[in-house]
Amino acid sequence: MSDTSNPIRDAITDAIGEHEVILFMKGTPEQPRCGFSARTVAALDSLGASFAAVDILPDPRIREELSAISNWPTIPQLFVKGQLVGGCDIVTEMYESGELAQVLGVEQPAPIQIENRL
Repeated sequence: MSDTSNPIRDAITDAIGEHEVILFMKGTPEQPRCGFSARTVAALDSLGASFAAVDILPDPRIREELSAISNWPTIPQLFVKGQLVGGCDIVTEMYESGELAQVLGVEQPAPIQIENRL
């Protein structure tokens, strides 16, 4: 009889189920370790969204299992209500269109107007 338990996969699946919004990223929201993760965190922060985050860097098996679960090869990966939303490019596009705020159930902030007085 083979042992089919996979504690890392189980922990990832549990985390996705337990958190309405969860970001798997390189580093932490306070200290992102790549530009893509930093941009994704910035989009979520600018919407005032609360989210859980998992640093995939301490154990390469996290990334491997996450990609097997999500069928998405790159990091970061944002999940909302158990569903993969996407990576940095998709999150950025959704942020710019206002769709990310809708998915997260938050208000889209008004764009900042910068006056050029040169």
